[in-house]
Amino acid sequence: MTIQRRIPQRGSAKVKRTLGVQGALEWAFRVEQAQLELPPPKDVVEEGFGFGLEYVLLQRALLGCKVDGGQHKMGSYTHPDAEVIAAAVAGMPDSLGGIRMAIQVAELARAGMTPDWMPGVVPRCVPLETKNNQHGERAKTIVVGAERVKTRGKWRTVDLLACPVTWRPHPEQIASARRGYEDWWQALDWVRDGLIVGKMLREVDVSTTMPRMRPWKRSQ
Repeated sequence: MTIQRRIPQRGSAKVKRTLGVQGALEWAFRVEQAQLELPPPKDVVEEGFGFGLEYVLLQRALLGCKVDGGQHKMGSYTHPDAEVIAAAVAGMPDSLGGIRMAIQVAELARAGMTPDWMPGVVPRCVPLETKNNQHGERAKTIVVGAERVKTRGKWRTVDLLACPVTWRPHPEQIASARRGYEDWWQALDWVRDGLIVGKMLREVDVSTTMPRMRPWKRSQ
């Protein structure tokens, strides 16, 4: 009895690229130059726009159709997976920032950047105002009262001076920057879950890898 083995032909199946969601976004927007297809404002009704891009992509996937390249590239090719990723970002729910967050996610990915959470920044107590004279930079002072003092046997009235101070950067500025980073992280988490569950990508596998949720915790 002769046993024959079937040897799979090379190139019969494409090996998918595995990327974290941040890497997938940067590939789609920075490398493939995918564009956001944002819906028109709610108070604007445009003829011919009955469905969002996400709906169209979903229907094409169900029908087994190939997703066309982006219309904004004027004849150049945009990978279909990049279009799907852009469509997922465009569908950002209002609870995560909606269109504003979608634009931020796309632009940061296009620049290969993450939100500035002000790493290593520590608030410092500094004079509110300074001035320069022959002795260099000096803090500005204000008169906050007067006091009678006796000098060389005579009573004199002298001003009581104080230096107004402030915190730079203000702790609230740092807290705000880090809240912005957390909002961005939550948006990426939503996009990642949607791409994994949707299974619409043909040549890219989105892994569960995420940027650090609170990188400042580690730095502290």
